[in-house]
Parts: sequence; C-alpha cells; structure tokens
Amino acid sequence: MTAPLDRERLSIVLQAAIGGDEAAWSRIVTDFSPQVFRVVLAQCRDPELAEEVTQSTFCTVVTKLSGYTELGKFESWLFRIALNRLRDEMRRRSRQALSMADDTLRAVAPAQDLDVSASEGEEALQGLQLAMSELPEAEQQVLHLRHVAEMSFKTIAEVLDEPMGTVLARHFRAIKRLRERLGPSGAEDLEE
Repeated sequence: MTAPLDRERLSIVLQAAIGGDEAAWSRIVTDFSPQVFRVVLAQCRDPELAEEVTQSTFCTVVTKLSGYTELGKFESWLFRIALNRLRDEMRRRSRQALSMADDTLRAVAPAQDLDVSASEGEEALQGLQLAMSELPEAEQQVLHLRHVAEMSFKTIAEVLDEPMGTVLARHFRAIKRLRERLGPSGAEDLEE
C-alpha cells in the first residue's frame, strides 16, 4: 500500500499528471475517488449516480488540471468540482436528491439521544430526519460536510467557495432551526 499523499508529494504528483504521466494520474484517482464517491453518495443516496458523478468529476479534472493553481487545497478544488457536477446532473435529471442519510442524522445528534429504546430512538431519528429535510439545501450541505465528512469550517468554505462567515452562519442557523423544530427534549444535546 502506498503512503498517503502529503502536500509536498501531492504537488509533485499533480505536476507529473499535468505533464501526462499516467501513473501520476492513476495515483490521483486511486487516492481521491473513494472520498469523492462517499461525499457525492451521501448527498444523493444513489450509488449509480454517485459513481457517474465521481467519474465525471475526474473527467473534468483531467481537462482542467493544467489550470489548477496551488493557491488552495487540491481537495477543496476537487470536492467543489464534484458537488458542482452533482448539482448539474441533478438538474439535468430533474429529480430531487433523496433525504439526508441516517449517518448524517446520527452525526448531528449524539447517539445516546437516539438510543433511549429502539422505538423511541427510531421516533427521534424520524423527527430529526423530517426536521433536516425542511432545512434549506445549503444548510443541509454544511451539516453533512461538517458532521459526516468531518471537514473543518475552513475546508468547507473552500469546497463551497463561500466566505468562512457564511459557512459558520449556515451551520449555526441549521443547528438553531433543528433545536427549535425538535423542541427541548429532542434537541438539547445537538452537537455543534
């Protein structure tokens, strides 16, 4: 197994890929396609669509890699492309993305709140899922990237190409809305 790419090694691999090195390109796809697939799948909940968008993302990266500047993180640039490709594909297909995944819901609400009993836990999860589905898409996206993809707010801002303050405000508003919607018993320990 090859060592993960640190920033310096990634820079070397990217330059080699830009120069046409197939092994470097293969390394980029091997290292980053699982992450891209997981982020896209969590957003759309359709494995076939996630695979299609992941492939499309790397096709876009091939054509735009020579224009990539190392001012920002490669991962942020890559995830921004993936999320834009997903949005484009969703629009093209004219259908709604499925609701947020259970793992997103469980990441936002601590497990102990959902494990009171099997039936009460399921009710709490359903209530949270309903409340999350009522959030604006931008707030759902920030919650997902923060709590499931475990990205820092700085990385989320880079991925979404939004100011850090906007990302922080969306996260704060989302948590606040969930707390208001779920009431004191269902939202007292939502993680921030």
